[in-house]
Amino acid sequence: GSGTQTNMNVNEVIAHIANEKLATEGNSLRIHPNDDVNSSQSSNDTFPTAMHIAAVVALHEKLYPALAELRRILEQKSADFMDIVKIGRTHLQDATPLTLGQEISGWAAMLEAAEKMIKESEAHLYPLALGGTAVGTGLNAPEGFAEGVAKEIARATGYDFVSSANKFHALTAHDQFVYSHGALEALAMNAFKIANDIRLLACGPRAGLAEITIPENEPGSSIMPGKVNPTQCEALTMVACRVHGNSATIALASAHGQFELNVYKPVLVDAYLESVRLLGEALHSFAVHCAEGLEPDRERIAKNVQNSLMLVTALAPKIGYEKAAEIAKKAHHEGTDLKSAALDLGYVTAEEYDEIVVPAEMVHPK
Repeated sequence: GSGTQTNMNVNEVIAHIANEKLATEGNSLRIHPNDDVNSSQSSNDTFPTAMHIAAVVALHEKLYPALAELRRILEQKSADFMDIVKIGRTHLQDATPLTLGQEISGWAAMLEAAEKMIKESEAHLYPLALGGTAVGTGLNAPEGFAEGVAKEIARATGYDFVSSANKFHALTAHDQFVYSHGALEALAMNAFKIANDIRLLACGPRAGLAEITIPENEPGSSIMPGKVNPTQCEALTMVACRVHGNSATIALASAHGQFELNVYKPVLVDAYLESVRLLGEALHSFAVHCAEGLEPDRERIAKNVQNSLMLVTALAPKIGYEKAAEIAKKAHHEGTDLKSAALDLGYVTAEEYDEIVVPAEMVHPK
């Protein structure tokens, strides 16, 4: 249930190791798993304390390095591609232009925002339950034990652990994990969106958007020779799905805190640590095997910009929305370009069109 068996097993192992060492040294003293190793403690405060320590350590050792790595790569790609003007898309339809670098900067900023949320939520994992013993009253724990052991754990780990101000809360609820995992889910959903954008922009290579290319990591098909699949994107999005599922597990597990003890601790911490591990591994793999190798198809991007009807948006301030829409519809229905449609309708001169409709200037409006 609440991790009692795990804690008792650890107590027995520690006692056994200690007794072996004492016997080797010729010492007749014997360590008891309950009277000595479990002194001043209960599984009910020891296990949640271990949960908090494991969660914080996992964030720092498994997630943050991978997150920083991917963010750094995307920031570099953003800088490298800041001059490449491409067509924007909203509702999966053509929109006004932006640069590829601007688009990627949004991805990097999403990772930065998620990291800030996770680190903010991490602070809620620092308070420890140890010292609350069985139901939060601290029965059988000496005065000062809770504060002293929290201080020692902080010293040993290097993280800012403290004694929980209310041990009844610390034993019966794990809302800190619900909150922290919510931030992990935000990261997972941002990662899903980034990976999805990349595989859509890379779809093709000849019958899709194909505005960027992605690395070929393995044969893409057992039947279609030469096919390249966005496997890293697919792996990352599947991890995001798993993290989303773990959110439901953690929320329900946290809700099952009947009276003085939440007994769903093992499944809760297992789901949390799995999310951290999967995100760390997937983000690292995605960074190395996909993001690092992203390259633009400048020719195709430029062609798509010139073919876009939404460049007409730049004319709207001069000729009005209705006339600009008429130009776009005429060009679309007749299969011609915007400039020809605008000149045929007589709404602007060639010189005016060339002066106003400049995609490179539309990405940095004055």
